[in-house]
Amino acid sequence: MLEQTVARLKPVFAASRIWTVTNDEQLAAVRQQLPAASRGRVLAEPVGRNTAAAIGLAAIHIRHEVLHNRSSARTAGRTDALMAVLPADHYIQKEKRYQTIVRAALEVARQPGHLVVLGIPPTRPETGFGYIERVAANRGTVHGVPVFPVRRFTEKPELSLARHYVKSGRYHWNAGMFFWRVSTLLESLEKFLPTTYATLMRIAEAIGTARYRRQLRLGYEQLNSISIDYAIMEPATREKNPGTSVFVLPADIGWSDIGSWAAVYELLAKNALENVSAGKSLTLDAAGNYFWSPEKLVAAIGVRNLVVVETPDALLICPRDRAQDVARIVKLLEEQKRSDLL
Repeated sequence: MLEQTVARLKPVFAASRIWTVTNDEQLAAVRQQLPAASRGRVLAEPVGRNTAAAIGLAAIHIRHEVLHNRSSARTAGRTDALMAVLPADHYIQKEKRYQTIVRAALEVARQPGHLVVLGIPPTRPETGFGYIERVAANRGTVHGVPVFPVRRFTEKPELSLARHYVKSGRYHWNAGMFFWRVSTLLESLEKFLPTTYATLMRIAEAIGTARYRRQLRLGYEQLNSISIDYAIMEPATREKNPGTSVFVLPADIGWSDIGSWAAVYELLAKNALENVSAGKSLTLDAAGNYFWSPEKLVAAIGVRNLVVVETPDALLICPRDRAQDVARIVKLLEEQKRSDLL
């Protein structure tokens, strides 16, 4: 999926402009999957500290590169850069439309103080995603893409509220794709997450020196573990921030994060009634089911819209529309200290 992410960005970004954030354990494997021009721009987090830290780490490295490469003709006089934050675990079907929207988002983000997010039109009342509420009227279009001011961000809602969001037509799924100037991001971190900002600035001072690895490890352990949504995007819409504006661009791009069994079903099913199975199955008066049982035959009678996943030590059975609640089962197992099942 990392290779696919880079490939679909090729018409928009040169490989030498792609930075990748991973961890120490995956560093070598990630480098192998990237184009040669991108391999020198892979950053390894010593410990996981969520997306605000990871994005901040990339931002200080981009800033360092811009500031220290002014001698070249292309960067002469520049002290800032546009930054796109694009997760590498997404499936995107409509690649050309996606590229158009990315270009439009970068144009909107070019204005200092603009924070831009892509919003996925919801196809179902999903409780496992965050939502973005936009205002009714757009602020115009860029490359034919409408641009809406954001009213607020809402985290994973209850099912009844998710149904209301989808019906209203004013909400989009938050897929975690963001665009801004590096300076705008760092200024926002300084305002809303000042301790993290100060730590990142100390790490930034060590980039390119023998002190960097030690400073990174010491500093990273002190960082707040918080998502960029909670750290910046939500407070930026809650408070009146002179000079800061948050915008959403609707992105009907055939998107999936393949983050639940329901998402896997939607990706593989040719229609809403098809039964999808990873192994052998027989069905009678059954529709809309997903079966994962590579070793055993699944016989299903009179059931609809189920997910059934069989592994050597556990069996999952749930309605497709509650597949995200697997996380609640994981939490219960953690509370019961059943590490053997995690």
